[in-house]
Order: sequence, then structure tokens, then C-alpha cells
Amino acid sequence: MSSFKKRLDHLSPAQLIVVFYFVAVGISILLLSLPITAKPGVDLSFLDIMFTAVSAISVTGLTVIQIVDSFSTAGIFILIFILQIGGIGIMTLGTFLWLILGKKIGLKERRLIMTDQNQSNLAGLVKLMKQILYIILLIELMGALILGTYFLKYYPNWQDAYLHGIFASVSATTNGGFDITGQSLIPYADDYFVQCVNIILITLGAIGFPVLIELKDFLLKKNDQRVRFHFSLYTKLTTVTFFGLMIVGTILILVIEYNRFFDGLSWHKSFFYAFFQSTTTRSGGLSTMDVSQFSEPTLIIICMLMFIGASPSSVGGGIRTTTFAINVLFLINFARGRSSIKVFRRELDQTDVTKSLAVTLLASFMCAGSVIFLSITESSFSMIEILFEVCSAFGTVGLSMGITPDLSVVGKILIMCLMFIGRIGLLTFLIILGIKQKETLYNYPKERVIIG
Repeated sequence: MSSFKKRLDHLSPAQLIVVFYFVAVGISILLLSLPITAKPGVDLSFLDIMFTAVSAISVTGLTVIQIVDSFSTAGIFILIFILQIGGIGIMTLGTFLWLILGKKIGLKERRLIMTDQNQSNLAGLVKLMKQILYIILLIELMGALILGTYFLKYYPNWQDAYLHGIFASVSATTNGGFDITGQSLIPYADDYFVQCVNIILITLGAIGFPVLIELKDFLLKKNDQRVRFHFSLYTKLTTVTFFGLMIVGTILILVIEYNRFFDGLSWHKSFFYAFFQSTTTRSGGLSTMDVSQFSEPTLIIICMLMFIGASPSSVGGGIRTTTFAINVLFLINFARGRSSIKVFRRELDQTDVTKSLAVTLLASFMCAGSVIFLSITESSFSMIEILFEVCSAFGTVGLSMGITPDLSVVGKILIMCLMFIGRIGLLTFLIILGIKQKETLYNYPKERVIIG
């Protein structure tokens, strides 16, 4: 036991975070294997349980089983608990438990929190964790009350209505993508109130915890203090990018599908189909229609949006919105001959630009390699179906063209790996490879090479 503890002490914060997530997956597998979890007569294989556990911890929503047909009420609440762990984050819940047990939050714990939340300094981390927990739980509670009360018109008793309300609120806020309707949000395809509530919950979960905290601080200020309030560059950049992608995605889907899937539909139905599907690509995974009915150009657009994913320090995956924004700004400034990137009266640190390019390059190679591999092992599916599944898994979105249950064992394992990497983040994934930064003691003569 002491040797195991010594090994843990030698691990970097990023490596410890990954170990904690592996432990969370293991605990989730045990919980989902309990006799009370499955409905009578339902026999789930170990691979099905493991896939569901990984999907829930990574808050993706891809599933090889029907939750409503496989899980009992107790199993549904267990799944809600696992979604909370995955959505809020290991270190947020860990900090909460440490505080309850009276444990001192030392330097080692703060470094873990900093790594898990992609923070750049150690100051105010415990306060950050508390605020994240309180804000998310408050959002979920409000969502559950609103949806549960509204669902009284859909379900025969208040127990079913509020069960669906609680699950829908947690699934949307954590961007879990799971459902207990058996059809995602398709039963509410004509109910714009339910769609709007889910859009708000998905957005609040995916836009980034620091954005929510800064927005809370701004709203609590007095009117004269709000004038002097300054939002951080992170909040400005991620908010503009987040909503910009939602708007652009909606417009592109509307234009491409105007004479295709939307032909003959009313303007408001077409708009909500496009708007909801564009929003859910941030990391939501819920859908109001069968996305396989879209044409290939639209499916490729959705794949690109899922690849980008949600914001950093949120419940979502992908390369993240700020990474995409910095890449675009880099290209624009490079084309204009500028050596630095200036935005919102601030100048970006060159380290962040390098990280963004590295993350995008690694993600592109990883997803391309996964598509090639799956096209060999899953030859019965089309390339667009495989590409869609890979981008959905990496972005921890959970949308699917219906091929997930029919994947081979090897295919399911690869998708689980993509979901897990998408949840912990590519920067963490790079660090856990064991590459340690060393101070350079010497330099070689520089030489230019031909580019382009």
C-alpha cells in the first residue's frame, strides 16, 4: 500500500487527474452493475455497462443500449449521479468532500484543481470550486422544477413528470446527451418551450464555468459599479465565439436544407430544427429529429461544429471554442503580416497561440486516424457515418446516425477512448504522456527553411 502511495506521489497533477477519472469510471461500472440498476429480465453485458459508464463520466451520451428500456428508476438515479460526477468534474466534487471532512486544501490539492479546470494560477481555486458547484446545482434545480412542472401535461402522474424533468435538466446542463424518452427530444419537436429551456441549459453548461461566475458577479453589482466592471479576455473571447458558432451553424443548416429536409416545413419549425441542432453540437447531444435525415453537406458542418466543441473549463469536449478562435485570429493576423495577436484591447500570449495550434493539430491527427481505423474495422458503415461518430465522441456531444450499438468490440473501445480523451482534454492528454519540461541549457544556430 505504501509503495502504491509513493507511485501516486510521483505522478504529475495531470496524471493524477486521469487516474481519478479512471477510478470514477470503475466506480460507475460497479454502480451500473448493481442488481437494482437494470429492469427485471434485462441482462446487460460488461461491455455495454462499461460503454455506458465511460459515456456518462465523459458526459457524451453515445449509448449502445436504450436507457428507458434497460434501467429501473433506481438505475436512472444512479445514472444522474454519474452524470453529475462527469459534468461538474472530479476535482470540484473532491474539493467539496475535502471541505466537508475538514481536510486542509494544500498546495498539492490546489495544483490538481488548477490542472482540472485549466487555470493559470493557484489563487482563488477553492472559491472557484465552491461557486461552480453552487451555480450548476442551482441551474439544475431551476431546470428540474420548470421542466417537471411543465411535463405534468405530458405524463399521467407527478412522479413520472418530475422524474423526466430532473433527468432532462441534469442531462442538458451537464451536456450528458442521455434521455429516458427513448427518442431524445423528438417527442417535443413541436414544443418550442421545452426546446428553449433545453437550449438555455445546454448553453449554461457548455459556455464555461468562469463565464457564469463573472456574469454572476456582474449581475450582483450595483448599477454604478457595473459601469466599471471589466470582463476577462477569456469571457469575451469564448462568449463571442460560442454564440457566433451557434448563429453561423443555424444559418448554414437553414440554407443547405432549405430545398432538402426543410422543404415544405413552416419557417418556425425549420428555424427551431436548425437552431436546436446547431446549439446541441456545442456538446449537448440531445436532438429534436433524426440527424441522419440531413444531407451530407449539413452533416459535415455538424461534424466540424462537434470537433470544435464547448468552451474550456466547462462540461464539454472538443478542441474548445477559445482554441478555434485563437487559430482563426492567428491566420488573420499572419495574413496581414502581424507578429502578435491583439483582440479586445489585449495581446495574446504566444504560449497560448502555440498551445492552440498544437491542440488542433493533435486533434486532427487523432480524429483522422480514428476515421481511417474504423473505416477498416467497420466496413459496413459509410464514411460520413464513421466521421460523424468520431467527431461526436471526441467532442463529447453524443449525436449519432444510429451506428453506435452495431459497432464491433474494437470499434466501441476506440469510441470509448475518444470520449475519455475528449473529457479530460487534449492538453492533459499530452502531459500524461510523460513529457517533462526541461530548461534548455544551450541553443543551436538558427536556419530558415522553405515554407508553403
